[in-house]
Amino acid sequence: MKITKLVIRNLSGHFESDGEFWEERLVRPIDIYPEYANEKHENWSLQKNNKVSTSSIFVEIHTDENIYGTAGPIDSLQADVIEKSLSKILIDKDPLAIELLWDQMHRISVHGRQGITMMAISAIDCALWDLKGKFYKTPVYKILGGPTRKEVPAYASMLGFNVTDMGLVRERSQQFKEQGFTAQKWFFRYGPMSGHEGLKKNIEMVKTLRESLGEDYEIMLDCWQSMDYKYIIRLAKNIEEYRPYWLEETVMNDRVEIYKKIKDKISIPLSGAEHDYTRWGMLRFIEKKALDFLQPDIYWAGGLSEVLKISNLATTYDLITIPHGHSSNASLHFSLSQVPIHTPYQEFLIKWNKVHQHFLKTPEIPKKGVFSITELNGLGMEIDSDKIEKEEKLEIK
Repeated sequence: MKITKLVIRNLSGHFESDGEFWEERLVRPIDIYPEYANEKHENWSLQKNNKVSTSSIFVEIHTDENIYGTAGPIDSLQADVIEKSLSKILIDKDPLAIELLWDQMHRISVHGRQGITMMAISAIDCALWDLKGKFYKTPVYKILGGPTRKEVPAYASMLGFNVTDMGLVRERSQQFKEQGFTAQKWFFRYGPMSGHEGLKKNIEMVKTLRESLGEDYEIMLDCWQSMDYKYIIRLAKNIEEYRPYWLEETVMNDRVEIYKKIKDKISIPLSGAEHDYTRWGMLRFIEKKALDFLQPDIYWAGGLSEVLKISNLATTYDLITIPHGHSSNASLHFSLSQVPIHTPYQEFLIKWNKVHQHFLKTPEIPKKGVFSITELNGLGMEIDSDKIEKEEKLEIK
């Protein structure tokens, strides 16, 4: 079997939303500059009345045996890398030789093995795994060694929800607790440049969550790389009584020494490395003992192949790996193949998964707070043609 072509599909459609879909954004590293601090959510303009426009780019890898694998969504920059660089490695190659193809794509990318290039490699890797599962007519987790459980607990990731109105925070947190989620992650809106008032509002949100959700409930908190050492120490001191499960991405990822310094100073566990890449990137955090939880994104850090290596490395240090929730489908097959004590949860981004899975026939959505084992071949990435209102297609041979 050989790869005959790659197809990049740019799909457009819409879904309905009662009320404003993107209510609020999180704090960002660039918010230290006033001209950026008050910007709205990047996608707020996509909604007109109750109609939310959405578009997604998927990549398909086709073979001479009429079997193909799908991955996505990706963005146009990643698609460009696939078209102009990675496709040269893939055409006429054996699609089942995933390790070989990964290594060759990695080695040819001499001017960047992180960022956009690694995201493009990640998408190709996931598409190859989807193809491999279809070839063997089995779910991917069975190829990876079989399931370790029949259900995976999901934590509700509340990105895009209002975090400044405490009445809404209380209402939404209780709503998703009632849906069966046993853990929730919320996102701070204010960073160091928001001063004492912003700090007080961040603390108030955490206090509200604990009071709303009760003592026996896990609360994760995401800083999205937007704080600094002094601010985090002060924030942690004021919220440690509310017992967060973790503080996530406290500072930018290249500040590994600062992560270590923070970890040594506070009692709240640290998570991170969502915006880092490959086992070599994660090794920096592991060797410095800078994190308690690793959160590589399967669609960013190097694909399913690489996140499996990262997880294996992490277990030798008894660390927990819970991938960032870009793709519920790929993440579920990873989670099902892992020992539960090392991957106790899977992230489910409530709003982003509605966007990312909009065009899929079989989106993976937790019921009563858990993902159930799947018997779909591959990664379950078939596109639902009924959802497509417009399509642009590029074939690369």
